[in-house]
Amino acid sequence: MTDERDETLLDLKEHAIYLASLTSVGPPRPSAVDAKAADSGSRDLAPRGTALAGGGGQPPGEGLQAIREWIGDCHRCKLSKGRKNIVFGQGNPRAELMFVGEAPGADEDEQGLAFVGRAGQLLTKIIEAIGLTREDVFIANVIKCRPPQNRNPEPDEILTCQPFLEKQIEAIRPKVLVGLGKFGGQWLLKTAEPISRIRGRVGDYNGIKAIPTYHPAFLLRNPAAKKEVWEDMKVVRALLGK
Repeated sequence: MTDERDETLLDLKEHAIYLASLTSVGPPRPSAVDAKAADSGSRDLAPRGTALAGGGGQPPGEGLQAIREWIGDCHRCKLSKGRKNIVFGQGNPRAELMFVGEAPGADEDEQGLAFVGRAGQLLTKIIEAIGLTREDVFIANVIKCRPPQNRNPEPDEILTCQPFLEKQIEAIRPKVLVGLGKFGGQWLLKTAEPISRIRGRVGDYNGIKAIPTYHPAFLLRNPAAKKEVWEDMKVVRALLGK
Protein backbone atom coordinates (compact mmCIF):
# COMPACT_ATOMS: atom_id res chain seq x y z
CA MET A 1 0.00 0.00 0.00
CA THR A 2 1.10 3.57 -0.71
CA ASP A 3 1.46 5.06 2.75
CA GLU A 4 2.97 8.58 2.54
CA ARG A 5 1.46 10.25 -0.49
CA ASP A 6 1.50 13.56 1.37
CA GLU A 7 1.46 14.85 4.95
CA THR A 8 -1.98 16.44 4.58
CA LEU A 9 -4.93 14.55 6.05
CA LEU A 10 -7.65 14.87 3.42
CA ASP A 11 -9.46 18.22 3.26
CA LEU A 12 -10.59 20.21 6.31
CA LYS A 13 -14.03 18.62 6.47
CA GLU A 14 -12.69 15.10 6.13
CA HIS A 15 -9.90 15.93 8.57
CA ALA A 16 -12.47 16.61 11.27
CA ILE A 17 -14.14 13.26 10.57
CA TYR A 18 -10.77 11.55 10.58
CA LEU A 19 -9.93 12.99 13.99
CA ALA A 20 -13.22 11.61 15.26
CA SER A 21 -12.16 8.20 13.99
CA LEU A 22 -9.15 8.33 16.31
CA THR A 23 -11.42 8.05 19.33
CA SER A 24 -13.30 4.97 20.51
CA VAL A 25 -16.64 4.33 18.86
CA GLY A 26 -19.40 1.82 19.34
CA PRO A 27 -20.08 -1.25 17.23
CA PRO A 28 -20.86 -0.86 13.52
CA ARG A 29 -24.25 -1.26 11.95
CA PRO A 30 -25.38 -4.89 12.23
CA SER A 31 -26.27 -7.12 9.33
CA ALA A 32 -27.95 -10.52 9.04
CA VAL A 33 -26.72 -13.34 11.26
CA ASP A 34 -25.66 -16.58 9.61
CA ALA A 35 -22.18 -17.26 11.00
CA LYS A 36 -20.44 -20.57 10.53
CA ALA A 37 -17.56 -21.18 12.92
CA ALA A 38 -14.24 -22.34 11.51
CA ASP A 39 -11.70 -24.32 13.51
CA SER A 40 -11.00 -22.21 16.61
CA GLY A 41 -7.42 -23.43 16.67
CA SER A 42 -6.66 -22.12 13.18
CA ARG A 43 -4.10 -19.35 12.98
CA ASP A 44 -5.36 -17.95 9.68
CA LEU A 45 -9.00 -17.77 10.85
CA ALA A 46 -11.02 -17.94 7.63
CA PRO A 47 -8.30 -16.13 5.66
CA ARG A 48 -10.17 -16.00 2.38
CA GLY A 49 -13.18 -14.12 3.76
CA THR A 50 -15.42 -17.16 3.45
CA ALA A 51 -19.18 -17.06 3.71
CA LEU A 52 -19.53 -15.95 7.31
CA ALA A 53 -22.50 -13.77 6.58
CA GLY A 54 -23.36 -10.84 8.77
CA GLY A 55 -22.36 -11.12 12.38
CA GLY A 56 -24.48 -9.67 15.16
CA GLY A 57 -24.79 -6.03 16.16
CA GLN A 58 -23.31 -6.57 19.61
CA PRO A 59 -19.56 -6.99 20.12
CA PRO A 60 -18.55 -10.63 20.55
CA GLY A 61 -16.97 -12.29 23.55
CA GLU A 62 -13.28 -12.96 23.78
CA GLY A 63 -11.52 -14.85 21.01
CA LEU A 64 -10.48 -14.11 17.46
CA GLN A 65 -12.90 -16.61 15.97
CA ALA A 66 -15.83 -14.84 17.62
CA ILE A 67 -14.61 -11.54 16.16
CA ARG A 68 -14.32 -13.07 12.70
CA GLU A 69 -17.88 -14.34 12.95
CA TRP A 70 -19.03 -10.91 14.10
CA ILE A 71 -17.50 -9.35 10.99
CA GLY A 72 -19.17 -11.95 8.80
CA ASP A 73 -19.45 -11.28 5.07
CA CYS A 74 -19.31 -7.59 5.88
CA HIS A 75 -21.22 -4.98 3.85
CA ARG A 76 -21.06 -2.20 6.44
CA CYS A 77 -19.17 0.23 4.18
CA LYS A 78 -18.68 0.92 0.49
CA LEU A 79 -15.43 -1.06 0.25
CA SER A 80 -17.41 -4.30 0.23
CA LYS A 81 -18.54 -3.54 -3.32
CA GLY A 82 -15.06 -3.90 -4.80
CA ARG A 83 -13.20 -6.31 -2.57
CA LYS A 84 -12.51 -9.96 -3.30
CA ASN A 85 -11.77 -11.03 0.26
CA ILE A 86 -11.99 -9.66 3.78
CA VAL A 87 -8.47 -9.59 5.19
CA PHE A 88 -8.98 -10.36 8.85
CA GLY A 89 -5.30 -10.70 9.75
CA GLN A 90 -3.34 -13.75 10.79
CA GLY A 91 -0.69 -15.07 13.13
CA ASN A 92 -0.31 -16.19 16.71
CA PRO A 93 -3.52 -15.52 18.70
CA ARG A 94 -1.36 -15.17 21.82
CA ALA A 95 1.35 -13.05 20.19
CA GLU A 96 3.46 -10.72 22.31
CA LEU A 97 4.02 -8.53 19.24
CA MET A 98 1.27 -7.28 16.93
CA PHE A 99 1.66 -5.20 13.76
CA VAL A 100 -1.07 -2.84 12.54
CA GLY A 101 -0.81 -1.70 8.93
CA GLU A 102 -3.01 0.47 6.74
CA ALA A 103 -5.16 -1.62 4.41
CA PRO A 104 -4.94 -4.69 2.18
CA GLY A 105 -3.34 -4.32 -1.23
CA ALA A 106 -3.95 -6.31 -4.41
CA ASP A 107 -2.07 -9.43 -3.28
CA GLU A 108 -3.74 -9.35 0.11
CA ASP A 109 -7.18 -8.91 -1.43
CA GLU A 110 -6.54 -11.86 -3.74
CA GLN A 111 -5.31 -14.21 -1.01
CA GLY A 112 -7.29 -12.92 1.97
CA LEU A 113 -4.09 -12.63 4.02
CA ALA A 114 -2.32 -9.57 5.44
CA PHE A 115 1.08 -8.47 4.12
CA VAL A 116 1.82 -11.13 1.50
CA GLY A 117 3.06 -8.90 -1.34
CA ARG A 118 6.48 -7.25 -1.69
CA ALA A 119 5.88 -5.13 1.41
CA GLY A 120 4.92 -8.27 3.27
CA GLN A 121 8.14 -9.98 2.24
CA LEU A 122 10.08 -7.05 3.63
CA LEU A 123 8.03 -7.16 6.83
CA THR A 124 8.99 -10.82 7.21
CA LYS A 125 12.67 -9.83 7.05
CA ILE A 126 12.10 -7.10 9.64
CA ILE A 127 10.44 -9.59 11.98
CA GLU A 128 13.24 -12.11 11.50
CA ALA A 129 15.84 -9.40 12.18
CA ILE A 130 14.64 -9.20 15.80
CA GLY A 131 14.74 -12.96 16.24
CA LEU A 132 11.08 -13.79 15.58
CA THR A 133 9.08 -15.38 12.78
CA ARG A 134 5.74 -14.45 11.27
CA GLU A 135 4.24 -17.37 13.18
CA ASP A 136 5.26 -15.66 16.42
CA VAL A 137 3.44 -12.38 15.73
CA PHE A 138 -0.02 -11.23 14.67
CA ILE A 139 -0.47 -8.97 11.65
CA ALA A 140 -3.60 -6.91 10.91
CA ASN A 141 -4.67 -3.62 9.30
CA VAL A 142 -6.69 -0.57 10.28
CA ILE A 143 -9.27 -1.55 7.64
CA LYS A 144 -10.01 -5.05 6.36
CA CYS A 145 -10.97 -4.49 2.73
CA ARG A 146 -8.85 -3.15 -0.11
CA PRO A 147 -9.61 0.43 -1.18
CA PRO A 148 -9.95 0.96 -4.95
CA GLN A 149 -6.58 1.50 -6.67
CA ASN A 150 -4.92 1.25 -3.25
CA ARG A 151 -6.05 4.74 -2.31
CA ASN A 152 -5.83 5.92 1.30
CA PRO A 153 -8.53 4.71 3.70
CA GLU A 154 -11.33 7.22 4.09
CA PRO A 155 -12.62 8.39 7.50
CA ASP A 156 -15.93 6.53 7.35
CA GLU A 157 -14.11 3.31 6.44
CA ILE A 158 -11.74 3.69 9.39
CA LEU A 159 -14.65 4.35 11.73
CA THR A 160 -16.55 1.31 10.48
CA CYS A 161 -13.62 -1.07 10.91
CA GLN A 162 -12.33 0.42 14.16
CA PRO A 163 -14.34 -1.80 16.56
CA PHE A 164 -13.01 -4.94 14.86
CA LEU A 165 -9.37 -3.97 15.32
CA GLU A 166 -10.06 -2.84 18.89
CA LYS A 167 -11.53 -6.25 19.66
CA GLN A 168 -8.63 -8.07 17.99
CA ILE A 169 -6.13 -6.21 20.16
CA GLU A 170 -8.26 -6.87 23.22
CA ALA A 171 -8.38 -10.60 22.43
CA ILE A 172 -4.65 -10.96 21.70
CA ARG A 173 -3.42 -8.53 24.36
CA PRO A 174 0.13 -8.27 23.03
CA LYS A 175 2.99 -6.73 24.99
CA VAL A 176 3.88 -4.41 22.10
CA LEU A 177 1.96 -2.92 19.18
CA VAL A 178 3.77 -1.61 16.09
CA GLY A 179 1.92 0.79 13.81
CA LEU A 180 3.16 0.49 10.24
CA GLY A 181 3.01 3.82 8.48
CA LYS A 182 0.84 6.90 8.87
CA PHE A 183 -2.54 5.27 9.38
CA GLY A 184 -1.39 2.46 11.65
CA GLY A 185 0.74 4.79 13.76
CA GLN A 186 -1.86 7.53 14.04
CA TRP A 187 -4.57 5.02 14.92
CA LEU A 188 -2.56 3.53 17.77
CA LEU A 189 -1.36 6.82 19.25
CA LYS A 190 -4.64 8.66 18.60
CA THR A 191 -2.92 11.56 16.89
CA ALA A 192 -3.03 13.32 13.53
CA GLU A 193 0.70 14.04 13.49
CA PRO A 194 2.54 12.81 10.40
CA ILE A 195 4.46 9.54 10.55
CA SER A 196 7.75 11.41 10.12
CA ARG A 197 7.17 12.99 13.54
CA ILE A 198 5.74 10.05 15.46
CA ARG A 199 7.90 7.17 14.22
CA GLY A 200 10.01 5.80 17.05
CA ARG A 201 7.81 7.42 19.71
CA VAL A 202 6.75 4.91 22.36
CA GLY A 203 3.16 5.55 23.37
CA ASP A 204 0.41 3.74 25.22
CA TYR A 205 -2.61 1.99 23.78
CA ASN A 206 -4.87 0.87 26.62
CA GLY A 207 -1.93 -0.20 28.73
CA ILE A 208 0.02 -1.73 25.81
CA LYS A 209 3.27 -0.20 24.57
CA ALA A 210 2.75 1.15 21.06
CA ILE A 211 5.38 2.40 18.64
CA PRO A 212 4.89 3.63 15.05
CA THR A 213 7.45 3.08 12.33
CA TYR A 214 7.59 3.46 8.58
CA HIS A 215 5.49 1.16 6.43
CA PRO A 216 7.42 -1.52 4.49
CA ALA A 217 5.94 -0.14 1.25
CA PHE A 218 7.56 3.21 2.06
CA LEU A 219 10.88 1.44 2.61
CA LEU A 220 10.65 -0.15 -0.85
CA ARG A 221 10.56 3.36 -2.31
CA ASN A 222 12.97 4.88 0.21
CA PRO A 223 15.58 2.27 1.19
CA ALA A 224 17.58 4.81 3.21
CA ALA A 225 14.77 4.86 5.80
CA LYS A 226 15.48 1.22 6.69
CA LYS A 227 18.07 2.47 9.17
CA GLU A 228 15.40 4.37 11.12
CA VAL A 229 13.10 1.35 11.11
CA TRP A 230 15.93 -0.80 12.46
CA GLU A 231 16.38 1.68 15.31
CA ASP A 232 12.65 1.43 16.03
CA MET A 233 12.76 -2.35 15.95
CA LYS A 234 15.62 -2.38 18.44
CA VAL A 235 13.30 -0.49 20.78
CA VAL A 236 10.58 -3.07 20.09
CA ARG A 237 12.99 -5.87 20.89
CA ALA A 238 13.92 -4.21 24.17
CA LEU A 239 10.25 -3.71 25.09
CA LEU A 240 9.69 -7.42 24.45
CA GLY A 241 12.66 -8.25 26.68
CA LYS A 242 14.48 -10.06 23.88
